[in-house]
Amino acid sequence: MTPDLSRYDDWWALLAELGETDPDLRVVWVGGSAATGGWDEWSDLDVDLLCTPGTTSDVHDRLLGRARERLDVDHVWELPLATWPDGRQSFVLHQARPGALGEPTRAVDLHLSDLSDTHRFVDVRRHGTPLVVHDPDGLLVLRPDDQAALEAACAEAVDQARQRRATAEWLVNRAVARGQLPEATDLYLRFALGVVVRLLRVRHCPWRHDFGLRYLRTDLPAEAADRVYALLPGTAPLEKLSPACFAWMDELLDPGSAEPAPGGTGSG
Repeated sequence: MTPDLSRYDDWWALLAELGETDPDLRVVWVGGSAATGGWDEWSDLDVDLLCTPGTTSDVHDRLLGRARERLDVDHVWELPLATWPDGRQSFVLHQARPGALGEPTRAVDLHLSDLSDTHRFVDVRRHGTPLVVHDPDGLLVLRPDDQAALEAACAEAVDQARQRRATAEWLVNRAVARGQLPEATDLYLRFALGVVVRLLRVRHCPWRHDFGLRYLRTDLPAEAADRVYALLPGTAPLEKLSPACFAWMDELLDPGSAEPAPGGTGSG
């Protein structure tokens, strides 16, 4: 089912116009939840733009300038220049407080990159099927990510989880025992539950092994997602959640489990 993007019609028109008039803007497409699913009234518009190498920052500034002139921009969050070595990213907000959720969200995530094979090849399993705004030269290519690199990344994630297992439990439980609950919660999410979710992703959707706690209901079997929800901080005291979470981690790290080879197709 095609998502209703009509509240961003002005952006679609602006991006199409810029694609026709700015020779350094080579490819524009919409991704995010509009492409992967889950689009709703609170979704932002995720826009990827590929530019002639060396011109990305200038194109970014021209685009923001035109948006401020033409559209009802309230404010812009520009990420530091060092965030992306070959690109720029900004969030354009049309509401002063979109987090109040008092009306459908109007926010645009602009991610501009130098045109390269790294950015123009898109794995639809990971990013969904892009909605192309501008690509007159057919530069955008839909194809799976490099399988060897994917398997290596997944294998490293599993190996690090195994190596870190004892240290992680000590860090979490020490903070709990000391009554340092803010620190304990942070450590629990990073070194316990977050690791379990990554191991589940390696098993069920290796192409999105690094997506963290996002898209759990989309990417994991319902039983696994329910189990993760039951281990979220606040569902029980951390002194009870921690042993349950690390026991599940041990299950996932057990060489005799049903876990497929890291990077395999999995069952999701």
